[in-house]
Amino acid sequence: MADNKIRLGIVMDPIAAITPKKDSSLAMLLEAQRRGYELHSMMQKDLKLVAGEAIGHTRLLNVQDDLEHWFDEGDEQEISLGDLDVILMRKDPPFDMEYIYTTYILERAEIAGALIVNRPQALRDMNEKVYTAWFADCSPRTIITRSMADMKSFVEEHKKVVVKPLDGMGGRSIFVINHGDNNANVIIETLTDYGTRFATAQVFIPEISAGDKRILLIDGEAIPYSLARIPPADDNRGNLVVGAIAEGRELSERDRWICDRVGPVLKENGVIFCGIDVIGDYMTEINSTSPTGIRELDKIFDLNIAGTLFDAIEKKLG
Repeated sequence: MADNKIRLGIVMDPIAAITPKKDSSLAMLLEAQRRGYELHSMMQKDLKLVAGEAIGHTRLLNVQDDLEHWFDEGDEQEISLGDLDVILMRKDPPFDMEYIYTTYILERAEIAGALIVNRPQALRDMNEKVYTAWFADCSPRTIITRSMADMKSFVEEHKKVVVKPLDGMGGRSIFVINHGDNNANVIIETLTDYGTRFATAQVFIPEISAGDKRILLIDGEAIPYSLARIPPADDNRGNLVVGAIAEGRELSERDRWICDRVGPVLKENGVIFCGIDVIGDYMTEINSTSPTGIRELDKIFDLNIAGTLFDAIEKKLG
C-alpha cells in the first residue's frame, strides 16, 4: 500500500441489504475505489469511545458495479478513527439518540484529524424537518409543536396540510389531512403521542402532483438538475420507496434562488453533501444525514456526482 493512499471509512447500514442500482453510498464507494482509496466499512455497532479516543472495528471493502455481487469484505481491524483521512456518515435515519451518540464519536474522530462528511455538529443541529425554519422565506407555512390543539387549529386555518414526525425518512408516517377529516384527531394524537412528542405540519402544496424535487448540493453548490419524484395515483408521497416515478429536470429559476439561499449556510457549517426537497416553489426538507439521488441523476443526465463530491473532499484534504 502506498503511503499516500487516502483511507476512507464509511458508517452505514448493512451493505448487503442495499439496493445497488439506486444506492448513493455505493456510488460514492465506487468513485473512491476508482481513485485508489482504501475503503473501511463500519456500522454503528462497530464504533466506540475509549478514554476519549474514537475507535472503529472496520472491514476492508472492495466494491463492484454489479447488481448481483456489489461488494466483498476483507480483513477486519480495530483502528483509531482519527487515523482515517475521511469518514462518510451514511447511516439512515431514524434521527434518534443512537444517531446522536454516533455523531459524538465521529466528532472525536474529527478532532483527531479525520474529515467527516457531513460535520457531526451539523448533523445534530440540522434536523431534516426542523432546519427549514432557518429559511422560512423558502418554505411553506409550517408549525412544529407537541400541542394537539395547536395542530388542530393549524389544520382548521389552512384546510389541507401535511403532517409528519420529525425523525423519519422515506415517506414513513406522512399524512395529508383535510379540514373536517374524521381521521384527523387520531392522526394528530398518534404523531404527537397524545401531546408528548413534537411533530410538524406544513400547508399542503398542490404542485406535489408534478413531483417532489430532490436537489443535491456539494459544498454549497447545486447540481444543475433535480430528480422529480412523482407520486403514484393512489398516494400523496413523492418517495421512490413508496412507488413514486423518477423524472430528471433542469433547475428552475426559483430552485436556483433557494439553493443560493441555503447553499452558503450549508457550506459554512461543514455540510459537504446535502439534498434539499422542493415542491413547487417551496423547500420542504433539508437532508444532510444520508441524502440519495446520485445514481438516478447520473443515469438520466450522464453525470458523475460522486466524482464532483470527491473533488470537493480532496480539495479539503489538501
